Amino acid sequence: MRKKTSTGLILGLLSASLIITPCYAATTQSKISAEQGKQKENEKQLNDAQGRIKSLESKKNNLEEYLTELNNQLSELGENLQDIQSQSDARQEELAELETQLGEAQKKEEEQYSKMKLRIQYMYENSNSSYITLFLEAKDLSEFLSQAENMSQMTKYDRKMLEEYKKTTAEIKEKEESIKKEQEKLKKLHKESLEKQDEISSVMKSTRSQMEEYETQISAEKDTTKALLNKINVQSDKINALIKQEKDEEAAQSQKPSVQTPKPDNTAKPENKPAPEESKPETPQKPEDNNNNSQESEGQNTSGEKYLGKFKITAYCNGSCCSGHSSGLTASGTVPVQGRTVAMNGIPFGTKLKINGSVYTVEDRGVPYGHVDIYFESHEDAMEFGRMYADVYQVN
Repeated sequence: MRKKTSTGLILGLLSASLIITPCYAATTQSKISAEQGKQKENEKQLNDAQGRIKSLESKKNNLEEYLTELNNQLSELGENLQDIQSQSDARQEELAELETQLGEAQKKEEEQYSKMKLRIQYMYENSNSSYITLFLEAKDLSEFLSQAENMSQMTKYDRKMLEEYKKTTAEIKEKEESIKKEQEKLKKLHKESLEKQDEISSVMKSTRSQMEEYETQISAEKDTTKALLNKINVQSDKINALIKQEKDEEAAQSQKPSVQTPKPDNTAKPENKPAPEESKPETPQKPEDNNNNSQESEGQNTSGEKYLGKFKITAYCNGSCCSGHSSGLTASGTVPVQGRTVAMNGIPFGTKLKINGSVYTVEDRGVPYGHVDIYFESHEDAMEFGRMYADVYQVN
């Protein structure tokens, strides 16, 4: 009766041990899922923040282009103002010259008018005596007519010169008036250009203020993305640690000898049956290559290799097509070497891993724990390698 009770207790403990390990694995997997959910939410927030940064930078760039255009307009206005000022100065000089000419023309006109007026007055007052004197003093009729014609021509000349001086004076006045009107237009343009300058300067000031606001927002969003990246990196480390823990649990479970159902206790001698022969001690069997014997510690074999689990195995090169480092170096700062360098998170740099009989060194990052990326010098060889699953051992 006691032996039966002991046997039942042993069976119960063995069954419990078989149940507990999967429970641990399930618990670890739930933790991984929870952390991955948090990481996914943070990645979504990171993408949103990066999208806002992109939008703000686009708006800022548009304002920079607009500001450049405003600067060009301001420069053109400055050049126009200089041109207007030059034209105004030139017109002022023309006006000064015209005023001088006008003064001279008016003076000549007055002189001519005075001379003509004197001649006319003289001829009017002495017209009869003049003609009698010319007639008496003339040698003949022809000379008299000639002198009379000369007097008439002189009168015509006086009138003609007076008309010309008047015309010149009128032309000078007209030109002077035209230049004054042009000057008024130039003054108006000058005023409009100054007002436009003030308007553009005001717009430029508000544009710079808006750009500064965008820069402040961009800086705040960059701080947010930095904080989110730190969170994501911490969560990645935590997830890698949990994946490693899960893989270690799976490896430990796979290394334990399988539990067999105990045979019934036949030590009690049944009635009317002869006692069985004394049992001989069993000879220990040599374990197979893929299993560990009872002398091995959990996940550790006699060769000093620790079984990590069945990992996904892929390959990569150092080119941009495989998201390689621009410096050409690994994350640990070493030069990658084909046949030696592998990448995996969650395990220290320099750790030796044995995969399909070959030993590699962890020198790079980029893939989570449980996924080993083997370095190849050429992208073609990396693509040809493809993807596989293999048992991975840590070499001490």
